[in-house]
Amino acid sequence: MKKLYYILIGACVGIGAVVVLAVKGNSASAKNEALPAIQTDTLTDLADDLNTIKYYAARVPDQVTFAGETVPMDDPEVYERLDRELNVTGYWHSNTIQNLKLANRWFPVIEKTLKENGVPDDFKFLAMAESGLRNVISPSNAHGYWQFLEATAEHYGLVVNAEVDERYDMEKSTVAACKYFKDAYARFGNWTLAAASYNAGMGAIEGAVGYQDENSYYDLYFREETSRYVFRALAFKTIYQHTQEYGFFLTQEDLYNPLEYTTVDVTTTIANLAKFAKDHGTNYKQLKYYNPWLRSDMLTVKAGQKYTIKIPKA
Repeated sequence: MKKLYYILIGACVGIGAVVVLAVKGNSASAKNEALPAIQTDTLTDLADDLNTIKYYAARVPDQVTFAGETVPMDDPEVYERLDRELNVTGYWHSNTIQNLKLANRWFPVIEKTLKENGVPDDFKFLAMAESGLRNVISPSNAHGYWQFLEATAEHYGLVVNAEVDERYDMEKSTVAACKYFKDAYARFGNWTLAAASYNAGMGAIEGAVGYQDENSYYDLYFREETSRYVFRALAFKTIYQHTQEYGFFLTQEDLYNPLEYTTVDVTTTIANLAKFAKDHGTNYKQLKYYNPWLRSDMLTVKAGQKYTIKIPKA
């Protein structure tokens, strides 16, 4: 009797499950039938459908130069490297928009310094490739707009200590970068290899040139980061010069304005930078914003030293 009882219960459960599944299946079918059917299976018609989200490959220019030196776009491998960086940069919308905004603030400063030091204008795009024109720190502990390692920064005349880090000063770090580029150009005889050496180091470039018996960046085999490096700068250059063609529609109001400030020359120690800021009509936050090279809450000035501090205009 108990056996029959359990059999009947099992049968009822099974029938119930079948009914539930059938109801669910009918509901799903009804929902599917309610969806609008796509009338075509061709890519052309899908592209014409206003409801389709569309992504297009970035246009690769036929002719490209870096620092007045021709990029051999007839080389398929070179073409593909630029194609990659144009698509990566073009579709990394948030980062590229920020770069374009910041370029309006910092490119005039960089351009002036490059010109004064005899370095081609295209090197400003290396700063964009290095840091996005921001004061950042890399995994290898390179700092600032131009991503100097501490030893290299000091070699090229920048002060780096607990209170002052001139890698965070756009004007001074750009002068130091120019010194490096001119040294590299004197060593390699072309600006493109000088640029590549800023990523790989002069020793690595010299080793590659000697071993491979080539003197063109575009004919040399490098590790991936260096292989992509100059092309990242070229992608920024191309998009910067043709923003709307690559889908970036920024108005003048969208861009970050150059900083407006007066300067104060400091020849004695400042024990309290917050008080110094208040005494000069600003606050500690603004003082740090305009002078990111100030890395502490005080500034020690030794005999014979002088620092120039920017004070935001009221």
